[in-house]
Amino acid sequence: MRRMSGYYERHIFFCLNQRDNGEECCANHNAQAGFDHCKQRVKAENLAGPGGVRVNKAGCLDRCAGAPVAVVYPEAVWYTYVDQHDIDEIVDSHLKKGQIVERLLLPAHVGR
Repeated sequence: MRRMSGYYERHIFFCLNQRDNGEECCANHNAQAGFDHCKQRVKAENLAGPGGVRVNKAGCLDRCAGAPVAVVYPEAVWYTYVDQHDIDEIVDSHLKKGQIVERLLLPAHVGR
């Protein structure tokens, strides 16, 4: 996968936003654990770094109704996930092989 079309081949952002007003948010759906697991898996698979994959925290991505959410660029593919097995599938299929995980796609109409 180590092509240099940009600094990173893929960049995944995890919404970790916490709303103070009690509204739906990713932080209430264990988003931090998903982020931590993805970061660890990307490092363990030797995917991290220039020409590879970058895993980043994000503030509100405005897709709260699908919480928790993550988005992979440059493809702009939005995912929702439940547990570490879902994160593993995103890493193994999308981040490593470029294959979108259809069952985890966040429907386009889901917003805040």
